[in-house]
Amino acid sequence: MRIGLTYNVKTLSSSSEAVADEEEEFDSPETVAALAAAIERLGHEVLLLGDGEPMLRKLLDGPRPELVLNIAEGRGASRTRESRVPAVLEMLGIPHTGSDPLTLAVTLDKDCGKRLVQAAGIRTAPWVLVEEGDVAAVEERLSVLTWPLFVKPAFEGSSKGVLAKSLVHQRGELDETVALLYRSCRQPLLVEEFIDGEELTVGVVGNRPPKVLGVMRILLKVARAGPFVYNLEVKREWERYLHYECPAKISPADTATVEQAALACWRALGCRDVARFDYRLRAGVPYFLEVNPLPGLSPKSGDLVFIARFNGIDHTELIGRIIDTALERIGREGGRTKEGDRL
Repeated sequence: MRIGLTYNVKTLSSSSEAVADEEEEFDSPETVAALAAAIERLGHEVLLLGDGEPMLRKLLDGPRPELVLNIAEGRGASRTRESRVPAVLEMLGIPHTGSDPLTLAVTLDKDCGKRLVQAAGIRTAPWVLVEEGDVAAVEERLSVLTWPLFVKPAFEGSSKGVLAKSLVHQRGELDETVALLYRSCRQPLLVEEFIDGEELTVGVVGNRPPKVLGVMRILLKVARAGPFVYNLEVKREWERYLHYECPAKISPADTATVEQAALACWRALGCRDVARFDYRLRAGVPYFLEVNPLPGLSPKSGDLVFIARFNGIDHTELIGRIIDTALERIGREGGRTKEGDRL
């Protein structure tokens, strides 16, 4: 089968001092090469499509893929940037892995995503959306939130704009952080109650039904004073700072509750094929933070890849499962997992 690969490749060197690297969500050339090699090992032909105008020209002028493995994040700060590639593919009648344009838009917009999961009865931290850095305009709504608060951009992923300074304990810190992030990101900011609990991420693959791959807990290797913040600084140096634990060493009851919450969010947001859900678990209650329906697939540093590896699924097999579940969804024959079972 001819499978296209859509992606954005890093061209800038990242800096741990940067507030928000515009290419933080993009993949390295090594990751793109690893994905292409995995697709070939699964017995398929690979078309490297990229993103933007080069992708359009290849789709219009060259051979059409029968399926696209989409990991393209889109450029800029638009809340619809992750929807652009899937929307073009839908227009051209080319099926792709992952969620549709609507789900990709509402999940990138954290305010919209939280509204949808809250409407479905799923717990999420109370929050306020701050437009144009204007804290004074939402003073009344902020007054009902319980401190400390957490500030992050509304339309970003990969922890862009999530800094140590994002956790604020008083009004002066809030004003300073909002001003800092708005200058950097130029988009609305989410101010929410900080949930001091276990940092968990849940991988889900499949459709009929979707299946939880595992629940992973994220911990600091060396304890620090104050609550743990899974911010951009520590994520960039994860080998130095972080310990990943899967299955998470939480009670069976808490594990079941977190898994059920992830599947409930999957349904509420209309996810397809693959996604990763982030939660904070406090006193047995999982609080939804956000979902990534385009989870990182780097063989070296992707959280979903870590969860799969902890569960005996190597990188190639994980990519195969994502492709197979998309093919099954569109009614096409695909490969099988190592166990010989369809998702």
